[in-house]
Amino acid sequence: MIKLSFWRIKALVIKELLAILKDKRARIVLIMPPLMQLILFANAATLEVRNISIAYLNQDNGWYSHELIERIKGSPYFSHVYEVNTNKELQKSIDDQDALVALFIQPDFSKLLANGQTPSTQLILDGRKSNSSQIVQGYVQRIIQNFNLDIVKQQNRDIQANVEVDFRSWFNPNLDYLYYTVPQLVGILSMVIGLIVTALSVAREREMGTFDQLLVSPLHPSEILIGKMVPAIIIGLSESTLIMILAMSIYQIPFHGSFLLFYLSMIVFIISIIGVGLFISSLCQTQQQATLGTFVFIMPTMLLSGFATPIENMPIWLQPVSWFIPITHLFVIIKGVFLKNMGALEVLMNIWPMLVIGIFTLTIAGWKFKSTLE
Repeated sequence: MIKLSFWRIKALVIKELLAILKDKRARIVLIMPPLMQLILFANAATLEVRNISIAYLNQDNGWYSHELIERIKGSPYFSHVYEVNTNKELQKSIDDQDALVALFIQPDFSKLLANGQTPSTQLILDGRKSNSSQIVQGYVQRIIQNFNLDIVKQQNRDIQANVEVDFRSWFNPNLDYLYYTVPQLVGILSMVIGLIVTALSVAREREMGTFDQLLVSPLHPSEILIGKMVPAIIIGLSESTLIMILAMSIYQIPFHGSFLLFYLSMIVFIISIIGVGLFISSLCQTQQQATLGTFVFIMPTMLLSGFATPIENMPIWLQPVSWFIPITHLFVIIKGVFLKNMGALEVLMNIWPMLVIGIFTLTIAGWKFKSTLE
């Protein structure tokens, strides 16, 4: 039975924090890149939208409403068009992010069009994905404009009947793209910091010649592992708090959810990332190698997580890979607690995959780390 010493772990944690904070290069890495990425990503990130999911509630049984739905189904942009039966199901499809948009068609839609009057439909957009929603709004407008032109030709009336669309955006009424980008930067920058701190840890010890001192110290490998983890958790949470404060104060991003659920999610997420960082660190001999290894991991992670491009745009065989990326689940939580006041059950449903990933990465990292020390 391994007996862990609190005081030895505490001493190593203090030593790690001082080593990081006293290193000029480390301070620059911790401060400058996150701030630069916050500014660049918040103002320059754009997305392309394909394979859109749309839910519709059709309370009209006439030909015109059926024709409009068929035109949406025939559009190359909408890959998943499905019907719901109640307003509650329509709302749930947006809340659970099963659909990016939802269409409501009123009961007398076909009757009004047939009589040369102007019916209205309601299109509900998911404001948590503001850029994608604005693009989808343009797609739907184009479909309805063509639909209106064909109705005019078909009816040949003096009074032109046109379908009007009432657009509503939930969770982000003005479809401000910063509402989508900035909250996710909280997770992205925390991931970058957590990876850098842990990936450079053992490599820095090797370069400075203190790695051998760790081998002959009374510290057990498990104590060294915990001592390397705790500073990354502290710095990662501090970084996420800083970015969250900047997001709310400078960019005016509202926070509707629970701070307790937010920090619980961040802790689980950072722990899952620490395992990856420690594994990279155990493989590298220099800090330069560790830095390159970190960015080799970060680039595909960003592409597959749903931030750089919607997961729905990826090939079907590649989409399940995103489930094994911790930040994919964190994005759902962050957008939920910032913009929608996501409930505890929904948060926990996205925390447990990160917990499973964290257990796996820490197990692999711990095995590699112990084999390196021993």
